[in-house]
Amino acid sequence: MWSAMEKRISRRKFAKEPITDQEKEKIIALIDEFNAASGLAMTFLADGSHAFQKLSKSYGLFTNVRSLIVMKGKKELQDLKEKLGYYGEELVLAITDLGLGTCWVGGTFDKDELMADDGEELVCVVLVGRVAAPSLTEKMVRSATHRKVKAMAERIISDQPLPQWVENGMKAVLLAPSAKNSQKTLFKYENNRLNAQIADDYAMDLVDLGIAKKHFEIEAGGKFEFGNGGVFHLS
Repeated sequence: MWSAMEKRISRRKFAKEPITDQEKEKIIALIDEFNAASGLAMTFLADGSHAFQKLSKSYGLFTNVRSLIVMKGKKELQDLKEKLGYYGEELVLAITDLGLGTCWVGGTFDKDELMADDGEELVCVVLVGRVAAPSLTEKMVRSATHRKVKAMAERIISDQPLPQWVENGMKAVLLAPSAKNSQKTLFKYENNRLNAQIADDYAMDLVDLGIAKKHFEIEAGGKFEFGNGGVFHLS
């Protein structure tokens, strides 16, 4: 998945041409697989454009929004937001491999237009669609919102030199998206034990934690425990 991590950027302008039925089927199959594994209730919408039609919500930053994935789950599901980030990012990378564009969107849409069942929490959405070369607007938005990527040393605390598997995982973390490009997930490697945590003072922080954990796992080989401060277990 390294190539997908490198290719993935947040896309805000989509082609008018909808995704194909074959692509839709692959995405829905992946959603079903991840929902079964996690207890989440992610849903594919072939046309969720109505949630982005109010400029007061989208600020005109999105063009030709059509297909999207509603990121939701039961309110009582433990680590709901983190699991949405973790499984959602694996889904995003698989969609990137299909040659489609994506964008995590936390707040600039009308949640009231995307119904969630009673007892469910709708946390965010992932836009999906066909894309061309980045537009001038996308480049300007990306320049404004994607400031300098933090150095690895700013993302991990360690009491010893990092082993290769930790460095591999951290290189993948540096490619992970985060809300407002905050890059807040912090890793600690102390006494030969690695964990990941985040301040959790913003609505999307735990989603970002799940995304960062997924990126680390892909390159390091192993599994994180869920939860803020969850420990990593090397394969």
